[in-house]
Amino acid sequence: MLCAISGETPQHPVASTKTGTIYEKALIEKYIAENGRDPITSEQLSVDDLIELKTERVVRPRPPTLTSIPALLSVFQNEWDALALESFNLQQQLQQTRQELSIALYQNDAAVRVIARLTKERDEARETLAKIGVGAAGASNGDSMQVDQQPLSEALIAKIENTQNKLSKTRRKRIVPKGWVNEEQISAFKQSETAVPQLDGASSMILDTSGDIALLGGADNKACLVSISLGKPTYDYSVDDGIVTDVVPLANKVALASSTGNVKAYDNNEVCINITRHTGKATALAAHPSGEILASVGVDTSIILYDLVDGAVITQIFTNSALSTTAFHPDGHLLAAGATDGHIKIYDVKSGTSAAEFDTSAAVTSLEFSENGTWLASVSDGQTNIQIWDLRKMQRIKELEVGSSISGISWDYTGQFLAACGPSGVVVFHYSKASKEWSEPLKSATSALSIRWGLNAQALVTLGPDGIVSKLSESE
Repeated sequence: MLCAISGETPQHPVASTKTGTIYEKALIEKYIAENGRDPITSEQLSVDDLIELKTERVVRPRPPTLTSIPALLSVFQNEWDALALESFNLQQQLQQTRQELSIALYQNDAAVRVIARLTKERDEARETLAKIGVGAAGASNGDSMQVDQQPLSEALIAKIENTQNKLSKTRRKRIVPKGWVNEEQISAFKQSETAVPQLDGASSMILDTSGDIALLGGADNKACLVSISLGKPTYDYSVDDGIVTDVVPLANKVALASSTGNVKAYDNNEVCINITRHTGKATALAAHPSGEILASVGVDTSIILYDLVDGAVITQIFTNSALSTTAFHPDGHLLAAGATDGHIKIYDVKSGTSAAEFDTSAAVTSLEFSENGTWLASVSDGQTNIQIWDLRKMQRIKELEVGSSISGISWDYTGQFLAACGPSGVVVFHYSKASKEWSEPLKSATSALSIRWGLNAQALVTLGPDGIVSKLSESE
């Protein structure tokens, strides 16, 4: 007979009535006193459940003192019993720990597999949403609006759809045009031409496709066309009253907005629209790629669309905050509006419904869609960085630090260069599709309120705070 705990022949063997297991009496009584359970099966066990087994043995006399060998052996035996009991407990704890570790490892492996599956499903969902488009992705955005006019006519909807289909088909396959500027050339840009001030207090500027004719606005009730190469104005325009807040060219048309809410458009220098619909300042204008629709926004929280063919208001959309800037998507199916509460609201032009909304940290002062059709650049009041938003991912993907306040931004036609200007100068950022990295090929000290790219992006045209139009280009 061997003790189930010590593995030695017991001197006082006892057996459990529940399991029949044999133990050394002293060891099992100590274990029961400490744990109250059977050490093998972990069942409830008491001293009453033990049966003493009778065996023939020689009865040893009790040692009188610890100085005798029998007394020392008894002490050693007790120590050995305690050690055997401790060793047994450690073995049980080790086995239990191994089982718990196995369970934990299994649970961890299962969690990793679940995370991997969910990540895959998320990526597939994002890819599907990207194919559907930003309009469908954000159509449920809950910006409460009031529409003051009837929905767009079928003819206008067809015009918007045809423009979108025509432009979007070529966008992905578009290559960089021959003779387009490169990063090395931009790094060599210096101020090359300067036109004398032609309009006191000018604050806004836009270029025609030739890159030589600039449309200036911002002073009193006037705007003018300026030939950069000749350094003189070619034509003057005016609004009914107030300061010209924004100007925009549309093919052979020119549109002006004023601080009194008046919006006026000229067609071949003849007035084709003269409407004061905003109650308060009209802050910004945007031209539709078709050249037949004009948009304006104002402090009265509204967006107004104008039909440049009929010379009438198409629709007026009211938002929940004053608007400061606006821009059409290069395909013409979306319109972005920047609000003074820091929100960028994007609408479906055909239906007037909300397509997306982004939140910035301050009043939005500039918006510019990239020609790649998927990025939107924004600038907020008092901020020193440009925020890049991805319309497919519906989130901010990059912040470009300029280092000082920003008054204007402009993408080039290829969507790889983004220019920014402000009181401290001009900065150009370059995005490489190959490396997916941003760089800064140009930083100039030319102070400017507005900036635009010239022909083939071979020059940058700026409007200075003193009304001077300057050109930055390579030195010849």
